Amino acid sequence: MTRTICTLLAAACAASAQGTAPPAVVAGIPVNYDEAKVGTYTLPDALVLANGKKVKDAKTWYRTRRPEIVRLFEEDQYGKSPAKPAALHFDVFDKGTPALDGKAIRRQVTMYFTPGDKGPKVDVLLYLPAAAKGPVPVLLNASFTANSSTVDDPGVKPGEVWGRDKKRVPAPKGRFGRIDVLPVLAQGFGFATVYYGDIDPDFAGGVQDGVRALYLKPGQTEPAPDEWGTIGAWAWGLSRVLDYLETDKGVDAKHVALLGVSRLGKTVLWAGAHDTRFAMVIASCSGEGGAALSRRNYGETIAHLTAPSRYPYQFAANYGKWAGRANEFPVDANLLVALMAPRPLLLQTGSTDGWSDPKGEFLAAVAAGPVFRLLGAEPLGTDVWPPAGQPILHTLGYYMHEGGHGTLPADWSVFLKFMDMHLRAAK
Repeated sequence: MTRTICTLLAAACAASAQGTAPPAVVAGIPVNYDEAKVGTYTLPDALVLANGKKVKDAKTWYRTRRPEIVRLFEEDQYGKSPAKPAALHFDVFDKGTPALDGKAIRRQVTMYFTPGDKGPKVDVLLYLPAAAKGPVPVLLNASFTANSSTVDDPGVKPGEVWGRDKKRVPAPKGRFGRIDVLPVLAQGFGFATVYYGDIDPDFAGGVQDGVRALYLKPGQTEPAPDEWGTIGAWAWGLSRVLDYLETDKGVDAKHVALLGVSRLGKTVLWAGAHDTRFAMVIASCSGEGGAALSRRNYGETIAHLTAPSRYPYQFAANYGKWAGRANEFPVDANLLVALMAPRPLLLQTGSTDGWSDPKGEFLAAVAAGPVFRLLGAEPLGTDVWPPAGQPILHTLGYYMHEGGHGTLPADWSVFLKFMDMHLRAAK
């Protein structure tokens, strides 16, 4: 399954970069790419309480409105997730090995969620700059592939991924998903990565093979309609990685940033919105179900996401109720973006990625601006959609590269600049 996803993502990037026409129908549902057919809509107001009263100060936001919005996302989109498990423990089996030609100190950790070493386990790979004199901020990457495939380092434990037959197989040795961590380390940041499939498998019917199985009630084979899908599980797993990072003396755990692409862009957005310990989020092409407005009938829609043949398992079952009813949806992406305030958030998109609606992501950020402003952070500061290659790097940031779905090598300079502006300045 992971190999299939990698192939599809690579094909989507190539097709959009070459200007190939996007699909007109997906899962039997028409797709609109015409701005004239987007329709009219009214977004839910982040600064209006459920009782209709206005939010006029930060105290009311944190005490009342923010919890209201989080609860709506839990009930109607991502699902409720459990607290940190009491039995969570870590096996640091690589305690600090010089790596990457002496430029890094490598640590490898296995996380367990139950007593002993039975049940799901998650491998975490961490690099710290070898020259660091104290704790450093860290970029935590949610990866589509195993740690041994993400970084070119022979010292990394060989990983496994989910194969097409829904069984674990040795991780591929190709270059898809490979990240050059040296520029990250050179700027004084640490880098950590985790394979999302270690947390929960990315296919329908995979509940029994991931962390969600630990929380099923007797007789239950699937989560309840308001309980977590895989995106909620992956986000929960990232919070558990942060639990480990808080124990590592080489990590400045108050300044951990998240990075994810596509469905993992949705994941890091929800993780950052739900767990305010994360200091920053960089969400790449998160699209529908992430930073793109659902009420805009453009590209992928809730109906496409939750069609039985596609990805309903990634969300709470309740999410499917809003297919074709986006204007009645209790929340929208502007509220998800607002939940990051006042922490830094960068939305990275692609100019030819109509399926993910890059303009819809921008408009969600514009609509979230008043919350950032209320909390003393800097919003986008414009409602004019910028051209490709022109980043906005305020507390709330937006950057659209020229090209398609995913990240390009040149995007990393923007990511590192954003991190340098906000994580380093925060220290």
